Amino acid sequence: MNEATTDLAGWRPRLAALAAGAAGGDGVHDGAHDRAHLERVWRNAQLLLARHPEADALVVMAACYLHDLVNLPKNDPERAQASARSARLARHQLAWMGFPAEKLDAVAHAITAHSFSAGIPAASLEAKIVQDADRLDGLGAIGLARMFYIAGMMGSGLAHPDDPLGQARDFDDQRYALDHIMVKLAKLPGMMQTDGGRALAGERLARLLAFREEFAAESGVSVAR
Repeated sequence: MNEATTDLAGWRPRLAALAAGAAGGDGVHDGAHDRAHLERVWRNAQLLLARHPEADALVVMAACYLHDLVNLPKNDPERAQASARSARLARHQLAWMGFPAEKLDAVAHAITAHSFSAGIPAASLEAKIVQDADRLDGLGAIGLARMFYIAGMMGSGLAHPDDPLGQARDFDDQRYALDHIMVKLAKLPGMMQTDGGRALAGERLARLLAFREEFAAESGVSVAR
């Protein structure tokens, strides 16, 4: 086992424990941003790291586990500041834990840049991988479950009763969960920073688009072609 692999194996449980502590001890504070989400983001990142062995895997892993240390609701007025606050807290905690000092800036940037709402460009390969890995969890079957979970927390309806596909109206994902696919999620493949991220995102988005049509069909709505 090489030194890099040993570092990952040694740091992973410590990072997971730090994230769980910030979430309130058991890692469950928001079912869409819980401990399972962090593990999935790291799993996605490993798929992308396989295509980019030149990236610093320890930086990527730390950012994957700590990117949601400060998690604010979608409708919180300070939502766009959450990633920067997470980065500051992560830097402080990692320094206290003896994380390699020369990697702290890279971890902090990857955390800050991961956020969709913050709109901060990912300037490093590690940040691009973390951003893609996090956004991949918003697509596919899991992304669909997370979408409806969050919509329920915010009091949104499932879909417009007469026009669920938005064929004759403007999309409004504040009122209708299904609209979120077209308002945001359909844009994610084109926003991916890595080739692997784009490929995986395209596959997962296709499942969401198929679901929209199935939802409309079961609602008795014909799909315009």
